[in-house]
Amino acid sequence: MIEIAHLIDKIPIGYSEVLYSGARYSLTRQVFNQGQSDKIFAKELAGNDFISLNFYRLKNSVQLKPCEMPSEKVIHFLKHPKFG
Repeated sequence: MIEIAHLIDKIPIGYSEVLYSGARYSLTRQVFNQGQSDKIFAKELAGNDFISLNFYRLKNSVQLKPCEMPSEKVIHFLKHPKFG
């Protein structure tokens, strides 16, 4: 899960756009609790797909909480966005 923290840290805070699986997505990263939690939401601009997750940096671990989707979908998205 530490790898997930590194992938999340690569996402700019605020709004950006990425290519993922051949489609353009809006991507928003918000940081809360003095950097201890992140909320990420991505929406396919010309379709219906979306990615939604919360990520928590706890004292001795990290926790990924996908919102109504499998962890595998979220992790695949975090590993494969193309910025710019």
